[in-house]
Amino acid sequence: MSRTSAKKPKTISVRELFTERGQELKLELLSGGQGLKRCKISSMDIHRPGLALAGFTGDFPSDRLQVLGNTEMAFLKTFDPSARRLAVTRVTGLRPPCFVVTNNAKPPAELREEMDKAGIPLLVSRLTTNDFIHLVSDHLELALAPETYVHGDLVDVYGIGLLITGDSGIGKSETALDLVERGHRLVADDLIKVQRRRTLLMGEGAERRPAFQHHMEIRGLGIINLYSIFGIRAIRLQKRVECIVELKRWEKGMMIDRLGLERDSRNILGVKIPLLTIPVLPGRNLAMICEVIAMNHLVVLRGYHPMELFDRELKKLLQSKIKVAKEVEEDVE
Repeated sequence: MSRTSAKKPKTISVRELFTERGQELKLELLSGGQGLKRCKISSMDIHRPGLALAGFTGDFPSDRLQVLGNTEMAFLKTFDPSARRLAVTRVTGLRPPCFVVTNNAKPPAELREEMDKAGIPLLVSRLTTNDFIHLVSDHLELALAPETYVHGDLVDVYGIGLLITGDSGIGKSETALDLVERGHRLVADDLIKVQRRRTLLMGEGAERRPAFQHHMEIRGLGIINLYSIFGIRAIRLQKRVECIVELKRWEKGMMIDRLGLERDSRNILGVKIPLLTIPVLPGRNLAMICEVIAMNHLVVLRGYHPMELFDRELKKLLQSKIKVAKEVEEDVE
């Protein structure tokens, strides 16, 4: 169903961060410019190296961007120049990708010199520490998020992101087109880029250029542009993937859950997503079924489980009938 885009973890160079987000993050390069391209950030988490500057370097996260806020800068000022240089060289020896001084603070000369020697970029931001960490974390989360590509259609149905999958020619695009005609919104057709954002999966079209977005191939008709036909109401750029609807051709003897008590799921990038398998038969209204799937998912999110309730009531009814039958049998005896 899916294929991963890369086997090795994603990274972003300090140069990319500086050129792409330098203005937003209000960054200025102070020293260590020779390491901009070479130094790579591979973690979306941020680290403040206060303990390392104090001498404890155990479990130091050398893959993270290092932030020096007011606390760290005040701590460095308590050292004499030689001790300060020793503290800085201790941390640069761990080869972190980058240091950012926040609050537009002026770093000590020892810090700038040792960063130049180690070839580690030293940047200063005019933002406060909290504001900088929030903004840079959001950017790194997007840039370093694990991703994969899934063949199918992603549609926003009543606010639920339905990922419609199935074999080629099964009717995925036609089902998505029918849903759009009913007033729902298409995210992407054919190839979906799925990223894991913490514990959520976000889907969007694999093609980022606007001129190629929100096109759909309908067999016998060709490629159509949903935006030009249905307007802005029919499309959206991304949506959380919350439920997978797998279309399968009906075959005699095919095992299908009639009550819906068995909850299947599919693992995408380590996140389990509910999976419903829908047999495809001539005359079935797949778009209507997808709408019901979305509405039922909303009901379940509110804590109401119709299938489980039906099963409990059915068992109660059977137990009461068994009890009555036993009582009748005892009276006869």
